[in-house]
Amino acid sequence: MRTALEIAFWVAIGLIAWTQLGYGLCLWLLAKTAAAEAPRQPAHAQSPLPSVSLIIAAHDEETVIAAKIQNALQLDYPRKLLQIIVACDGCSDETAALARSSGADLVLELPRGGKVRAQDAAVAASEAELAAFSDANALWEPSALTALVGAFADPRVGYACGQVVYSNGDPRAHPQTTNQEGAYWRYELALRSLESALCSITAGNGAIYATRRADYIVVDAAMGHDLSFPFNMVKRGRRAVFVRDAISFERMVPSLEGELARKRRMMAHTWAIVLRGGMLDFRAYPPAYAAMIVSHRLLRYLTPFLHLAALAFNLAAVGLGGGPLYIATAAAQLLVLLAAALGRPLRWRALLIARYYVLTTVSLAAGLWDWLREGASPSWEAAEGTR
Repeated sequence: MRTALEIAFWVAIGLIAWTQLGYGLCLWLLAKTAAAEAPRQPAHAQSPLPSVSLIIAAHDEETVIAAKIQNALQLDYPRKLLQIIVACDGCSDETAALARSSGADLVLELPRGGKVRAQDAAVAASEAELAAFSDANALWEPSALTALVGAFADPRVGYACGQVVYSNGDPRAHPQTTNQEGAYWRYELALRSLESALCSITAGNGAIYATRRADYIVVDAAMGHDLSFPFNMVKRGRRAVFVRDAISFERMVPSLEGELARKRRMMAHTWAIVLRGGMLDFRAYPPAYAAMIVSHRLLRYLTPFLHLAALAFNLAAVGLGGGPLYIATAAAQLLVLLAAALGRPLRWRALLIARYYVLTTVSLAAGLWDWLREGASPSWEAAEGTR
């Protein structure tokens, strides 16, 4: 009995270690090997530049929409090839009027149907070759659109997302908040860069991405593009890539508790995609991409349950006479929980990182609970402190 508990404990710990660290190390080693062995390929040239519709879905964004339109007008992209579309999703404020007066080419005033349906309507109204998407509070570097569009010079690419840089208000300031999302996000971007180099990314982001209009996919209203588009593009024989030089700035949720609430809402949508949106249908994936989905997505989302299993098996093994090793591993797990609890009053960096890890891990399970109880709503609200 004790042997079975010990084996189960090490399996759970091994899966956690793989999805959090081992997977990234494996990608890095594979990328280094591939770079050393592959002949140097000439860069794809994008000539002439394609037309682009920049689509901004907005719900009651009167405080930021004018700045967003001005930011779009300052992009280093030929104005005659750029159409700026604001899709107002049931706005009850002055978003539509401010978007028009600020220079948007097309403003759609739509009934409340959620972000995805607003994006669908904007794509249907557009005529450009590419559809690029951004959030109302995301400000792009002037060169971002050109960099993003450059990915489509490769005819295999169907989806490209850029890099989001989180800040506490000043786009180039180092965030001084209790939220430790920045540290995690840098690691996540490194993983996406490696996935993109080797195969295709397993997730994107909603602040800066683009697709060919001909490749646009209409998905369930509760299933956002950032998770559903990449794997669906791969199933259709396209590549989904990460473009590090396409940079967007976005304000970070200032508190860990706010980050927990944001991730919990996101995970309610994520579980819908994972369990009924087709992500786990592996039949159309190349083997390498299937392994990426399991390692980076499925196991990551199962982390709270793996942690609970590891702690339960560990304590049971100790109770049945496990030696010093199992006492030490149980103590280590309990110390992480204690550090997370102390992070709120003490605010030391190491304790805040532990608190961030524990709370965001809890959010994965909380999002599943919310989805099972209530489903995933297609509507969305601005996260605390991001406007």
